[in-house]
Amino acid sequence: MRRLRIVHHTGYTYQDPATDSFNEARMVPASDADQRLLEQRLEITPKAWTQEYTDYWGTRVVAFELHNPHRRLDVVSTSTVEVERRGLGGLGVGWDDLATSRVEDRFAEYLGVSARVDPGEEVRERVSGLLLATTGPHEFAPMVGELIHDEVAYVSGSTTVHTLAREAWTARKGVCQDLAHLMIGALRVAHVPARYVSGYVMPDRDAEVGETQVGESHAWVEYWDGRWIGYDPTNAAVPGDSHVRIGSAPDYGRIPPLRGIFSGGPTSELFVEVEVTRLA
Repeated sequence: MRRLRIVHHTGYTYQDPATDSFNEARMVPASDADQRLLEQRLEITPKAWTQEYTDYWGTRVVAFELHNPHRRLDVVSTSTVEVERRGLGGLGVGWDDLATSRVEDRFAEYLGVSARVDPGEEVRERVSGLLLATTGPHEFAPMVGELIHDEVAYVSGSTTVHTLAREAWTARKGVCQDLAHLMIGALRVAHVPARYVSGYVMPDRDAEVGETQVGESHAWVEYWDGRWIGYDPTNAAVPGDSHVRIGSAPDYGRIPPLRGIFSGGPTSELFVEVEVTRLA
C-alpha cells in the first residue's frame, strides 16, 4: 500500500482579458477497489461558481463559470490517496467468447475504431500475427503493449492533444496519450474492448517516504478479459501502487483534465504542473 499526495496545478493565461469562461475539471482521483481517496480540495482562482456531477463514463467532474474579466485562470487540485492494487488477473476469455453479439452490445462504445485511435495499416498487420499466435486478450494485450512500447519512443512535447494514433506511430514518438491511443486502437481492431484511463504516476517507484517528485498527468489502458485489466504501454508494465486513477473513457477527448471555452481575448495558453509526494 502507498499513500500519495498529488498537487495538480493547471490553468490558462489569456492574451487579453477573458470576460467569461465555462470549464470542466476532471482532476479528482477515483475511490474504487484499488484506491481510496482520503482528502481532496479543488481551488479555483478567480473565485468561480461551481457544480459537481458524475459524467456518463463514471468520472467525477467539477464544472465552473467565471463572469468577470481575468487574464489568468488557476485550478489547483490537492488529493491524498491510498493505493493498493490487488493484482487480479483476467478470467482467460477466449476469442470465441469475444465474438458474440452480447459482448458487442455491452461494449460497443469501447470497440469502435475512431480516427483518434485508428493505429493505421502497418500496426494492423503487425498485430494480426500476434492475434493468430494467442488464445485470447490475456496473452494478446500485453504483447500489443510491449510492441508499442518498443516501437514508439516517449518524447515529451513531441505531439499535441490533437495528434492521431497513426501519426504518432509514423513518427515513432509521442507521449503517454499517444501510446495509450495506439494500444486501444490495436486492441479494438482485434475486437477486444479497450478504454483510456486518465490519472497520475509517481515517476520513481522506489521513492522514499516524504520525498516529493515532479510528477505528471498520465494515461494507460484497460482491456476486457472477463474484468477490466490495466496495462501501461508507456512503461510496458501493469499499473502498480504508483499509479493513481481518475477515471476512464473511450479516448482522451472524453476525459481531459481541464477543458473549457471563453470569450474575450483571441488566444489562451495552457500550463500544467504536477507534484507527487509519497506519504507512506
